[in-house]
Amino acid sequence: MAEMKTRDEVSYRKITFFIALTLFAQESTWNFYDNQVPVLLREHVTSAALVGVLMGMDNLLGIFIQPWIGNRSDNTRTRWGRRIPYLAVGMPLGALLFLLLPWTTSLVTLVAVMVCYALVANTMRPLAEALTPDFVAPQRRGRTNAVVKIATSLTIIVASLISLLVVDDHPRGAFVIPAAIMLVVTVVMIVKVRDSRSRAYRAAVAEDATAGPGETKSPLWRVVAELVTSRDRRRVLLLLTVFLFGGAWFASRSLMTPYGMEVLGLSRGEAGGLTLPSGVAYLIAAYPAALAAERFGRLRVILIGIVVFAGALAAGAVVRTPTGTVVLFCLAAMGAAGFLINAAVALWNLAPSSRMLGAYTGLYAVTWYLGGFAGPALVGAAVDLVGWSWMLLDIAVLAMLAAVVVIRLARLQQARETTPAPAR
Repeated sequence: MAEMKTRDEVSYRKITFFIALTLFAQESTWNFYDNQVPVLLREHVTSAALVGVLMGMDNLLGIFIQPWIGNRSDNTRTRWGRRIPYLAVGMPLGALLFLLLPWTTSLVTLVAVMVCYALVANTMRPLAEALTPDFVAPQRRGRTNAVVKIATSLTIIVASLISLLVVDDHPRGAFVIPAAIMLVVTVVMIVKVRDSRSRAYRAAVAEDATAGPGETKSPLWRVVAELVTSRDRRRVLLLLTVFLFGGAWFASRSLMTPYGMEVLGLSRGEAGGLTLPSGVAYLIAAYPAALAAERFGRLRVILIGIVVFAGALAAGAVVRTPTGTVVLFCLAAMGAAGFLINAAVALWNLAPSSRMLGAYTGLYAVTWYLGGFAGPALVGAAVDLVGWSWMLLDIAVLAMLAAVVVIRLARLQQARETTPAPAR
C-alpha cells in the first residue's frame, strides 16, 4: 500500500511538472507578445487607441475560440488522447507565427500574423489547462493549479528579462527565445505525456460505451443548455462569482496607475509600480491557498479570500498613502489567491461529466474575460460619478457582490450534501 501511494505521488508530481511546463511555454510567448508587439504596431500607426484595440483582439477571439476548442477536444478520441494531438500541432505552429511577427513589413501583414497567432494561441491555452482535471484527482487539483499559476506568473519576469537584455541589440532575434522554449516543451510533451492514460479520458471512454445513439458526443450548445436549464444552480452561481470577482480583480490592476497619480500624488512611473510587490505576495500565497482549500473546504477558502481582498481595498480607500496602499495591496493579492487558485478547480469538480472538462475550462475563461472587460468599465463609471478618491472602495463593493453569491452557493452546496439520497 505504501509503495502504491509513493508511485501515485511520483506520477502526480510528474504530470504537475509537465502541465506547468506547457503553460509556462505558452505564456512566455503571450507575455513577450504583450511587451513587444505594441512597439511593432507603433512603427505603422500613431493612434494609441488603435494599438489598444489591436492588442485587445486576442482576448475578444478567446471568448469565442476557447469554449469551442475545449468542447471539440472533449469529443476527440485518439490513441494519444484528446488534448495532446491538438497541442502537438498547435504549439509548433504558434511558435512559427510568433517568429514571423518582427519580420512583417506592413500593417496589413503584421495584423494578419497577429490574428493567426491569436487564433492558434487561444486554441492551445484551454487544452493545456484542461490537462489538470484530466489527470489529477479532484482533491489534488488545487495544488496542481497553484503550481501552474506560479509558473505562468514567472513568465512575466522571463519576458521582462528578454526585453531588458536582448531586444535592444537583437530586436528580431529576441523573438526566437520564447519560440524555442515552446518548441522544446512541445517535444517533451509529445514524448512524456499521453492523456489517453488520464483518469478523465478513461472515464469519458467508459461513458461513451454506455451512452445511447447520438449521445457519445456533447456539442457545445448542449453543454451550455444543460448548464442553464439544470435545477442544480451551483455552476451558474460559480460562473457569476467568476464574472464579478474577475471584474474587481482587473479593475484593481488596470486602474491603479491613474489612481496613484490622482490620489497619492505619484509620478506615472511610481504609480505604475504600486502593484509589483503584490505580485510577489500572490506567488507566496498561491500554494498555501490550495492546501487550505483541501483542509477547510474550497468554497470557504474562496469566500475568505474574496472578503480579505475586499477588506484590504476598502481600508486602502481610507489610508491613501503610497506605503499603506502597497501593504494593503499585498494583503489583497494574498486574499485573491484564495479565489484565483480554487475557483477553476471548484468548477471542474462540479462538471457533470468527464466528457465536459474542456468545455468547462473554456466557459471559465470566457466568464473571466467578460468580467475583465466589464469590471474596469463599471468602476471607471463610478469614478466619473464620485471621483478617484473612492475607487478602491468601488472595487471592494464589486468584490463583496461576488462574496454574496458565494454565500448563496455555499448554502446550496451544504443543502445538497445533507440531503439524503433517494431510496432505490
